[in-house]
Amino acid sequence: MISYLNGTITFKGQDFVIIETGGIGFRVMASAGTISQLPASGSKAKLYTYMNVKEDSLSLFGFLTMEELNMFNRLITVKGVGPKGATALLASLTPAQIALAIITDDAKTLSSGPGIGKKTAQQIILDLKDKTKTEDAAGATVTSAVMPTSDNSAAAEAIEALLTLGFAKPEVQKAVSAVMDDTLTSAELISKALKVIG
Repeated sequence: MISYLNGTITFKGQDFVIIETGGIGFRVMASAGTISQLPASGSKAKLYTYMNVKEDSLSLFGFLTMEELNMFNRLITVKGVGPKGATALLASLTPAQIALAIITDDAKTLSSGPGIGKKTAQQIILDLKDKTKTEDAAGATVTSAVMPTSDNSAAAEAIEALLTLGFAKPEVQKAVSAVMDDTLTSAELISKALKVIG
């Protein structure tokens, strides 16, 4: 299994790049967004990769960050979402936006990705919601000073999701505190807090 490639870009296509490393040119499938963020041909680059093995072919898919690769790996476990569908979704949404859409049951946002219909979006939410919430909570380093209620895991998840989206900590604290209610789920808290912020 090839975990990443670190080499020289020799060609940039519409949906793939060729990276030469160790005298071998690897063709790596990637989204247009990933390709546009790579440096020009002749420059050094590093891509995290996923190897897709089929009976009649081997394909490498490339990503700029481990977060993108991790989200890709989760998405392809969902029935109806193959490597190309997962790559297309990551081309239109960041891993944090996908995670937030899953947590908040936002099928509309997920189905905005090319090749992802409403049914597939709902399947993504169904299959990944518990996994995404657990991982978001596990990744949180929220202190009692940040959390409106130190023992409220819904608040912790809401805060972590909003911080992941790039909002400032004081802004997130204020918004979640303003809408805090122990009966609300993390998805409801996020939705209400976004209205306060927005």
